Amino acid sequence: MSRLAGIRDAVAAVPLWLRRGAVTLLLVAASTVDALLNFPPPRDWTFTVSIVATGALLLRRRLPRTVLLIALPGLYAGTAAVAAMAALYSVARSPRRPVGQVWIAAVLVGIGMFIPWPLGDFAKESSSDLAQDLIYAVMLAAGPAALGLLARTREALSERVAELALLRDQERELHAETVLARERARIAREMHDVVSHQAGLIAVQAGALQVTAADPEVKATAGTLRGLAVATLEELRSMILVLRAAGAGPTELAPQPRLSDLARLVAESEVAAVLRMPEPGTSAAVPPLPEPVERAAYRTVQEALTNVRKHAPGARTEVSLRVEDERLLVSVVNAHPPREVRSSWTDLSDLPGGGHGIVGLRERATLLGGDLTTGPTADGGFGVLLSLPVAAPAEERSAG
Repeated sequence: MSRLAGIRDAVAAVPLWLRRGAVTLLLVAASTVDALLNFPPPRDWTFTVSIVATGALLLRRRLPRTVLLIALPGLYAGTAAVAAMAALYSVARSPRRPVGQVWIAAVLVGIGMFIPWPLGDFAKESSSDLAQDLIYAVMLAAGPAALGLLARTREALSERVAELALLRDQERELHAETVLARERARIAREMHDVVSHQAGLIAVQAGALQVTAADPEVKATAGTLRGLAVATLEELRSMILVLRAAGAGPTELAPQPRLSDLARLVAESEVAAVLRMPEPGTSAAVPPLPEPVERAAYRTVQEALTNVRKHAPGARTEVSLRVEDERLLVSVVNAHPPREVRSSWTDLSDLPGGGHGIVGLRERATLLGGDLTTGPTADGGFGVLLSLPVAAPAEERSAG
């Protein structure tokens, strides 16, 4: 069985045009041998029409009906039986050929097989010979026709199976998209019912504390907490809208952060950070960039400042942006936090975190054709460097 499978694979590896050409040449050779064996010298015009029928097989795929009409005289007046049978098979094998034409061609070939040449020999045969000739004629005519129709049906079934397989794959994709949409809707409900509710409570409690507290520092801290909670609610609302609109196309449902928002982000980060960015209008100014690029830069700075506030409180931090060699370079570098500041800072290391922030930023950078590197600095601090091409890939621009 394995040997047969190997032979089948080897044949399938041969180009289709070469296989078809080899089959046609084989049929021409068989038909020529048939004519030569049945017409020993001296040969007359009946041999000529048989050879013409043999040569016509070279066009059996392009002009099957014409080849059959050319082969019939060789069958009727000569003995071009192989050529006529091959032409009949080609007619039956041709796609979109009416089945009625196939059986008409089979009748014509069968008549040629049954009636002898010259016609005077017909009267010399006995009834038994005529019965045998009729049986042979029916078999030799019906066989190629049935075989050609079978091959045509097999090809049509193969095409239908391929179509069904394609439809099945499309149905699987639609099912997967439906499942994904349901999961996104479930996540959106969870975010709305749980996270948004708790963030809203934080905003309410912080607002109440801001109103009732007598200490100015407490009021300021409560105001900051309330502002962060409100900003978190807005971010959650945008994410919920995006999740619920999954599958509706790249529709922008809420304003997304851009590089112009970095100054506000740094100012509200509660980190001793300074933003170094070329002034607008200067030769070194950062030009308008694709939205996915600007959003990736913003999220990188946001995550880096969050990590500084959590793991290196009080550390001096520098955020810088510049464009070099058609790439946007974003760096966030913090120094080692002073001991006295660190001892008086509230410990935030127990805040929940899955460790996926930097991983997600690195994946986002890779999708945009850039890279993200992180690591400790020589003075005991930590640095994050993002490098992105100023032009986002086409798929990211469309999904932006």
